[in-house]
Amino acid sequence: MSSILLEARNVYEDFEVETDILFFKVGDHDLVIFHGRNYNIKKRMTAEQLKRLLSSSTYYHVYGGCYVNLNKISSIEDDCIYFGEKGLFAKNVRVPRRKQESIRHLLKGLK
Repeated sequence: MSSILLEARNVYEDFEVETDILFFKVGDHDLVIFHGRNYNIKKRMTAEQLKRLLSSSTYYHVYGGCYVNLNKISSIEDDCIYFGEKGLFAKNVRVPRRKQESIRHLLKGLK
């Protein structure tokens, strides 16, 4: 049993930006808040790390400093992007209507 615990990945320290993160928000002083399924993580990034993250094709800029992971979107409804099943526990981000159409177009290209 203890070997299982040792092999488990600590998402707070070792999260994969491409696969674990639903969306992130860039704040002041290169502080980035990553939102995962069951957690939020604040992390300072270097200018180079931030530049690489913002230029990733996996993420799409929706407003201000908010970027969503295109691979994690489950639906777009009611001016929101949902990650996971829509309901009480699904995380969501409000998105302007014109951005919704761009995201829908990009999602068609991913499939």
